[in-house]
Amino acid sequence: MRRIFAMSTLASAAFSLFTATCALAQSWPTHPVNVVVPFTAGTTSDVVARALVDGLARNLGQPFVIDNRDGAGGNIGAGIVAKAKPDGYTLLLATTGPAATNKLMYKDLPFDSQRDFAPIVLIGKSPVIIVARPDLPAKSLKELINYAKANPDKLTAGYPGNGTLGHVTGELLQQRAQIRFSHTQYRGSAAIMTDLLGGHIDIGMDSMAAYVPNVKEGKLKALAIGAATRWPGLPEVPTAAESGLAGFEASVWYALLAPAKTPADIIAKLNAATNAFIGSPQAKEMFDGLGIVPAGGSADDLKAFIATETEKWAPIVKAANITF
Repeated sequence: MRRIFAMSTLASAAFSLFTATCALAQSWPTHPVNVVVPFTAGTTSDVVARALVDGLARNLGQPFVIDNRDGAGGNIGAGIVAKAKPDGYTLLLATTGPAATNKLMYKDLPFDSQRDFAPIVLIGKSPVIIVARPDLPAKSLKELINYAKANPDKLTAGYPGNGTLGHVTGELLQQRAQIRFSHTQYRGSAAIMTDLLGGHIDIGMDSMAAYVPNVKEGKLKALAIGAATRWPGLPEVPTAAESGLAGFEASVWYALLAPAKTPADIIAKLNAATNAFIGSPQAKEMFDGLGIVPAGGSADDLKAFIATETEKWAPIVKAANITF
């Protein structure tokens, strides 16, 4: 009898927990939702997040509030969300680093991006662009590769920080094209462009948005982008694959994540609302201005994409010995 009573008590407790979880998911959200952006205000991820929260607030009827928690390549903000209560009221606007590649580089990462987050939706991708100073004697990526082979170690590349996707893309280019060049790390895109325009470095690899105006004005040469297809905003710039590097793709991407074990119904609501935002005229205008290719899809699509990206970049990071 005691055993039967104990089993009955456990079953009752489990049913109560299930009922409470369902009730939470059905009523959510009943108060403001915190969206952590693991980078400073004014960055591309912050701009994307601020447009997104407006759309989510209109769709779901509660304020969505931005919380900028920058530092350690996005790991500080991501760590806060990984440890947050999985109730749908703390979310992460993640980029490639904290969502996938940082786990390949940081030895003491306080979270596992594939274990500690529930994927919601992939928002968009910003292809990495390979740009050159205006007087560099190479007008295309193919010519750059030939120049680098004829002049080993003469080229200098600028990256937006150690371990960023621009840096990892530079390592991928060197491996695929069998070339070598030196590099300089910068804190962001503006400093890279300053030194490109001043002729202090030869090429830069970074997410596309910041470079588009100077490319359109002819102040910088765009050699290629790391997208599957050409970007309509710069239709004359070929992809790396068109330039002879088949399958060469590299994009900084933006995704919405929640703490692991967030109820599936809340994930579904957020997925539907975010997909509605991605398809809106307001989002299209923002994406076009930032050089972002819109994505969307299901939570399972994002889960598979993160796994693929992590697997793709792992050997590149290991070969380049990028560790922190």
